[in-house]
Amino acid sequence: MPHRIVVLGAGYAGAFAAGNFARRLHPDDVEITLVNAEPDFVERLRLHQLAAGQDLRRYELAEVFSGTGIRLRLARVTEVDAEHRTVTVVDGKGTDSLPYDTLLYTLGSTVADHGVPGVAEHAFHVAARPAALRLRRRLDELGGDGKVLVVGGNLTAIEAATEIAESRPGLRVTLATRGELGGWLGRKARRHLLAAFDRFGIEVHEHSTVVRVDGTGAVAADGRVFAADATVWAAGFAVHPIAAASGLAVADNGQVLVDRRMRSVSHPDVYAAGDAVHTIGDNGLPLPMSCASAGYTVGQAMASIIGDLTGKEVPTKSLPYVGNHISLGRKDAIIQAVDGTARSKSWALGGRSAAWLKAAILRTAALSVSYPTFGMPTRRHRLSTAADPVTGAVTA
Repeated sequence: MPHRIVVLGAGYAGAFAAGNFARRLHPDDVEITLVNAEPDFVERLRLHQLAAGQDLRRYELAEVFSGTGIRLRLARVTEVDAEHRTVTVVDGKGTDSLPYDTLLYTLGSTVADHGVPGVAEHAFHVAARPAALRLRRRLDELGGDGKVLVVGGNLTAIEAATEIAESRPGLRVTLATRGELGGWLGRKARRHLLAAFDRFGIEVHEHSTVVRVDGTGAVAADGRVFAADATVWAAGFAVHPIAAASGLAVADNGQVLVDRRMRSVSHPDVYAAGDAVHTIGDNGLPLPMSCASAGYTVGQAMASIIGDLTGKEVPTKSLPYVGNHISLGRKDAIIQAVDGTARSKSWALGGRSAAWLKAAILRTAALSVSYPTFGMPTRRHRLSTAADPVTGAVTA
């Protein structure tokens, strides 16, 4: 029987991994199933553009993986049973159970409401394609007149606020954050950021913790009221609760706890990568949820899975954190480098050059997914022996 590899999630990490497994492992030895709720690969890092009204290129997963031998299952994951090695999925035909021998968990993250009343009922966000389209429809309804409140002060909030302000100049955009806007940036980068907000006419309220959201806006802890026709919640991300409910060992925030090889510390037949994994980077700090972290962690997870299945030596990949790239509309951006303690360096790049570099990074990420087997070795490795019936791991 072929060794069953199931990959959950076709984001930056999962889609890339599935294609690489198909390229590197012999088809007679493995059966690769990729599970995703949507038929397209979603460029999550561009969802603020989609919400602002821009049309993005489509990457149909069926086309991306055509001819690879990968079984694409368009369904929503509702449960992982780590003890019995099954995944429960739901699609238009009903509920099904998928057995696995090796599982790669890359379900990513979603918006974190932090328990603030009214966020789920009244706020918009850009952490998923359906949510971004819902915000887009609301902005279309407002036309060229209305108030938009963005809650948050980090990367997603900055990109959403500037994108909306640039794409829809008739709207009045306000940002409320509990700290300083871009307070972690170096002096040069923060000056550039504040100048961009002034240029767009975005009103900024720092040290304003929002404690309630309703249909007319939001209320801060000090009683200030921010009137808004649309409130965009961009105050951080949270992982899906599926991992915590599965029996896998997880961190306090629900991320899967793994060893240096991205293998679950509680279930050796489960690996994790991307936003869903809790791992320590080369700087001794937990890697942040980001596209860059997804690339580094899935690179290690792929190497570990292939090594474990084929009996080859598993290399230790680097897990760096080098900085942030932040778009400020289509013609401006900031590239901020960080040091070994994740503190911003004095060096930063801003303006059109940074915007070009940011766009190049996103194009490269999308191409690595849309052509997942391109440039990889053509040799397909055979499994060293049959999978262990208890752990799912391969033993020599």
